[in-house]
Amino acid sequence: MNRRTLLKSGIAAGTALALPPRVFAQVNPVAGRDRKLITIAREELARAGAGVWRRDIVAIADFGLHSALPRFHFVDLDNQRVESFHVSHGDGSDREHDGWLKRFSNEEGSHCTSRGAYLTRSWYVGKFGTSIRLDGLDATNSNAMPRAIVMHQAEYARPEHIGTYGRLGRSNGCFAMGPEQFDRALIDLAGGRLLYADSLGLTEDGSRLVPPIAQVDLVRGESGFPLERPRASAY
Repeated sequence: MNRRTLLKSGIAAGTALALPPRVFAQVNPVAGRDRKLITIAREELARAGAGVWRRDIVAIADFGLHSALPRFHFVDLDNQRVESFHVSHGDGSDREHDGWLKRFSNEEGSHCTSRGAYLTRSWYVGKFGTSIRLDGLDATNSNAMPRAIVMHQAEYARPEHIGTYGRLGRSNGCFAMGPEQFDRALIDLAGGRLLYADSLGLTEDGSRLVPPIAQVDLVRGESGFPLERPRASAY
């Protein structure tokens, strides 16, 4: 090997070492659950169409998991990265207060969590401090605005709550997070981004967990009384 070849090899090696680690990390394939979440985020963005103003980060709330698990995923599509947090469901969805969501509903007064796609709107200051308004985009959550279904912080949604009670507290159907985690939502999710809620049951390795209880959609029948229908997921 001559001197010129040695110099070229040395320069190439030095250049590779000088590159920031994130350059190499970005070319590694995303594995397991996160790959599936990224796929779902892209499909939901496509389904929502041009109504979603900001398309860099999508939130996915997986209510097929127990509330003690980090089931609220911030899917960063620009950087192919997922961060997961805790989120509460409605007390009408879990009357037994055992941490499992059993009922979805779009009905006023149900105190249930609604499934479907939401558009995040502006901040406002309410009962729980600075909160994020949500606009329901599907028939299953079209009453989000009149029901005042929002994202907000709550003490009962702190991860520390799990150590004492084995589960998070419940909201009135809103997406409640611990104060520190909600600070991230204010920056990363507000202002025209997509939030998708469903029962996916995605575990960390990408396998599907079947909830140990039945999950239904609570709807209002012709008589005005609520009826329970088996929940049907798009995934």
